[in-house]
Amino acid sequence: MEQDLPKYRMVCTLSFGDIYGQIIVWLIVIFLSLASALALASSTRPVYALATVGLVLVLSLPFLLFSFVTTLFNHLDFVPVESD
Repeated sequence: MEQDLPKYRMVCTLSFGDIYGQIIVWLIVIFLSLASALALASSTRPVYALATVGLVLVLSLPFLLFSFVTTLFNHLDFVPVESD
């Protein structure tokens, strides 16, 4: 029975250049949130500065993970293995 099933090999064609832009955009978001936190830290309520950084990290991390995972799934290929 198992000999009737075709065999496949999984090939990942992902390279660093495929996710390089996503990393750059996320770093820009992080640096902008840190800049806004520094601006808020000088005000009368520095707790808002920490809340801003935490909020940006918590809200942006799921989007980053989603983009990484979908990019990885788009670069997975299943190639049939030739049987001899």
